[in-house]
Amino acid sequence: MKRTVSTLLAGALALSIPFASQAHRAWFLPAATVLSADNAWVTVDAAVSNDIFHADHAAYRLNGVSVVGPKGNKVELQNTNTGKHRSNFDLQLTDEGTYKIFSASSGLRARWEDANGKRQGWPRRGQKADMAEFDKVVPKDAKNLSVSQFSRRTETFITAGTPSTEVFKPTNQGLELVPVTHPNDLYAGESAQFTLLMDGKPAAGAEVIVLPGGMRYRSAQNEIKAVADEQGNISIAWPEAGMYWLSASYEDNQAKAPATNRRGGYSATFEVLPQ
Repeated sequence: MKRTVSTLLAGALALSIPFASQAHRAWFLPAATVLSADNAWVTVDAAVSNDIFHADHAAYRLNGVSVVGPKGNKVELQNTNTGKHRSNFDLQLTDEGTYKIFSASSGLRARWEDANGKRQGWPRRGQKADMAEFDKVVPKDAKNLSVSQFSRRTETFITAGTPSTEVFKPTNQGLELVPVTHPNDLYAGESAQFTLLMDGKPAAGAEVIVLPGGMRYRSAQNEIKAVADEQGNISIAWPEAGMYWLSASYEDNQAKAPATNRRGGYSATFEVLPQ
């Protein structure tokens, strides 16, 4: 029986409820993550969307995207393009080994109520937090003041020829994922181990959700959930081959003043190959 438009919209709304706090998800999508070492090229899409790997909301801005090569060298994005819903670029993989594509940001966010009970915030949407402005903009006697230290990171990994591990070294800034199982050596029916760090220390209790691609063509999200142990370790069992999107979040009260809490967000795309 055909589903009506109203039924489809209701279903889409139901799917979005568990992720209301992050309805729009950022991702990189390589055409492939494992290639030959003979001067390979790969195209990568980048977007922010509702459905994983379906460009339906906004293009990912490429000015904050970086690529590091197997030798720790910076790799330039080539043939860049940004459209309405999706950006894309090419990479030339001249060195054998593993490459990391990433975008990372961090800062402070303040929320409070003014004398009239109206909610105020700093910095404004789309602006960066400049600590030189904090004392000028945020009242010292602000009511219900909440100051958060936040970080966000989006990544994916591509290997040309023999895998390497140089790009896995953590920066010790924000929420990061350190692979134990190589991210370009994932197979259906097997499990992969990763470690989550917050500012270089185990992100114990970090919550992880993994979603397989193809959400547009199924009625359930089929999410895989995990919680990092005391050492920040998680294990993910891959049910079938395909592209997967991993999202991790972490929060505690170990922030540096003037922040009272710190929050970290991390997301990555992984390709799982058939046995």
